[in-house]
Amino acid sequence: MRGSLLARRVVAVLAGVAVLAPPLAASATPPGQLPQTAVRPGFAAPFAHAMARLARAIATDNVAAASPLFFPEAAYLRLKTGVIAYPASDYQGRLVAFYRLDLAAYHRALYTGARTHYVTALANPADAAWITPGACENRFGYWHVGGVRLVFRRNGHVVSVAVNSLISWRGVWYVVHLGPNPRPRNVGTVDRLQAGPGRPGPAGGC
Repeated sequence: MRGSLLARRVVAVLAGVAVLAPPLAASATPPGQLPQTAVRPGFAAPFAHAMARLARAIATDNVAAASPLFFPEAAYLRLKTGVIAYPASDYQGRLVAFYRLDLAAYHRALYTGARTHYVTALANPADAAWITPGACENRFGYWHVGGVRLVFRRNGHVVSVAVNSLISWRGVWYVVHLGPNPRPRNVGTVDRLQAGPGRPGPAGGC
């Protein structure tokens, strides 16, 4: 109950900011193997489910639980083949590798030696932008939103972290960068840990 009241207070503070959590696509065929669409992912209540799943994966440092929330490899190959060299190696050796390292870094920052509980996720729907085909070394367009805030109560105090980038495939948001991109060092890095709920964004990026 206390978490629910806090969530409502946090949302009230940020005018024009929505609580979000992307629904996971249900299909017999893996979504990455299906063609891209221009459907804009929503920012309604069902979106909270996926962000809560990400928060639970951070709480347990559980890569397997976090994996379905990450941008599908088959979709990444569709975006990058013929545009960058060795897209499969880039996906596994850079994107997935950083995701694993960041998951552990977020877990340490939020949970080590602390009583921590997830509260909610915050995003600004106005920050979502369509990235056109050909931009940012991509063959297809997609929706992008940056700086989603995951809000926690840690040892009785509200803190928050950013999810650096979510991008869409077939109308569903997926994490593509949990920590900052680019980053000063090739290690797991927490993006914008701060006291309070923070403010989603900024807009821009791809």
